[in-house]
Amino acid sequence: MKSIHHLFTVLFVLFLTGCKDTPKDTPKDTTTAEPQETVTITHELGTVEVVKNPKQVVALDYASLENLKVLGIAVAGIPKSHVPDYLQDYKTNEAIVDLGTMFEVNYEQLSALEPDVIFISARMKSNYDELSKIAPTVYLQTDTSDNLASIEKNLLVFADIFDKKKEATSIITDLKTRVQTLHEQVTATDKKALMIMHNNGKFSAFGSDSRFGVLYKAFGFKEAVDHLDAARHGQAVSNEFIQDINPDYLFILDRSAVVSKQATNTATIENELIKQTQAYQNGKVVYLDPQAWYISGDGILSFKIKIKEVSDHL
Repeated sequence: MKSIHHLFTVLFVLFLTGCKDTPKDTPKDTTTAEPQETVTITHELGTVEVVKNPKQVVALDYASLENLKVLGIAVAGIPKSHVPDYLQDYKTNEAIVDLGTMFEVNYEQLSALEPDVIFISARMKSNYDELSKIAPTVYLQTDTSDNLASIEKNLLVFADIFDKKKEATSIITDLKTRVQTLHEQVTATDKKALMIMHNNGKFSAFGSDSRFGVLYKAFGFKEAVDHLDAARHGQAVSNEFIQDINPDYLFILDRSAVVSKQATNTATIENELIKQTQAYQNGKVVYLDPQAWYISGDGILSFKIKIKEVSDHL
């Protein structure tokens, strides 16, 4: 009898122990991650949803890089082939991935970055569809019919994405003030200007409807000659043409200095015919920074360089 009682006691203890050790069912976590806030950006090539304050940012053009810089936004990758001198800290920063050139992106490196957003301009326009497969891609280009308004519009795109509206507004206000001051100074001179590009011994001229029309429309110079071809690389002209037009100011962009990275000897450009112009005789032949005028386009920093260059030579 005692044995039976002892057996029941042991079984009862084991039962209690089993109940104690059996884990209770853990309630399943039915909560879901908060959806990320996005911004809808509409541009020339389409409409895209971009996550607010993206972390992995790629700039495949230098105007966008400039705008990100002035707003204090870090970048993960850029093309390092032709980085302007005033952006050299990005080229030497090993933490920033080199993504190729302004025309040919290294897709393997780009994909490895897993970017949240990619910014491009005209030189990468044909790559838009392919880039969009990797990450939301925003196309930003300057409207040369009104450079300043276009610059403002582009900067505000960055401001919307990165919550930098206050900073962007301050930057634009400052830029407009600089342009207004320069415009007043230029118009007071009542002088005519000619913008030319030099490339391997050849000249092309640009008027108010060209990619460099800002010299006339925003800065205030009169055109030394009307109705120039508005083609992207300008209207081919001769030394005789420049002599005949005889501008008060001759602004020269040496394309060779950035394309082949070898500046042309000024003696080659300033030949006997050029020396007969009012511009040359009055010391108003101005060599423009080709990195700011040709490589970058119209980022905030390059536009400030343009303003200062013209202002310094009035």
